[in-house]
Amino acid sequence: MAAMRDLARIERVEDLRGVWPNEAGNFTPWLAEKENISVLGDALGIRLEVEAQEAPVGGYSLDILARDTNGRRVVIENQLEDTDHTHLGQLLTYAGNYDGNVAVVWIAKEFNVEHIRSLHWLNSRTGEDTEFYGVVVELLKIGDSPPAPHFDVLIAPAPWHKARVSKERAAGSRKGNTERYRIFFQKLTDKIREEHGFTQNRIADGRSWCPLLEQTVCYTASFQSKGKAWAEIFIDQGNEGLFGWLMDQKSAIETEFGEPLVWKEKHARGSAIAAERPGSIHDDADTLEDIQEWMIDRLLRVKQVLGPRLEEWRSNHKEARDGADD
Repeated sequence: MAAMRDLARIERVEDLRGVWPNEAGNFTPWLAEKENISVLGDALGIRLEVEAQEAPVGGYSLDILARDTNGRRVVIENQLEDTDHTHLGQLLTYAGNYDGNVAVVWIAKEFNVEHIRSLHWLNSRTGEDTEFYGVVVELLKIGDSPPAPHFDVLIAPAPWHKARVSKERAAGSRKGNTERYRIFFQKLTDKIREEHGFTQNRIADGRSWCPLLEQTVCYTASFQSKGKAWAEIFIDQGNEGLFGWLMDQKSAIETEFGEPLVWKEKHARGSAIAAERPGSIHDDADTLEDIQEWMIDRLLRVKQVLGPRLEEWRSNHKEARDGADD
């Protein structure tokens, strides 16, 4: 049996400040060097490129601002002592000012239990676009060898949990939109009914469009994609030829209406003619009130301009049907 060779033991160097006396003056510049930030990146599983040291965040300075290969910002806060509330507060302040897709890395000598729980809690309540990491920095040596830096990732997000949070957040956002639409269109329905007698409808649901009056066509207020608000008439497929008949009068209709209109021959399962303006259900309260007033005004004008033409269309088609019956 071959004799076993003597094995050395890895020792931990307790005094980090013996190598890096000062966080800002020594550790941060050292970590920002390409070969050292790559060691941290290897531990995290993220390729990092330093963008700035002491990056300004309002009246404060972030230790290191980096980016990963996807362009995502990586906020790095260094602490050569045990974690404390001050650094946690700084970390959240910096992360909040880089809103959006961001990874947050807290490097410290030791993590207190309360701060471990805090990072786990943050990861459990944020989606895939925000990640929190807790990394222990230590110095290791074997015998009389020079100390070697080592990063131990203590806290990291669980990808499956992040995916679930993102999915739940998206569902909650859709649910939130439903309530926003319901409130907005309920106010509009009540106002256009009570002040103008435009509709007999009393209940608005949570869709992004609100049908208000059906007379050959459907008079509708709606929010469209790409941040557009409409006051429109919707022509279903049963009114074959109506859109083209109105389109032949486009110049006269727009002159009488007072502004250009959107003409969509193929819209949903029919056609649409609409007044259009910028607008989203996520606009502030004052803007939404302005959009509501605009929708009411344009719906009244649409009915005033197109109403007589629709009556003419109905009359002509009734006569044509009566003649066919004879």
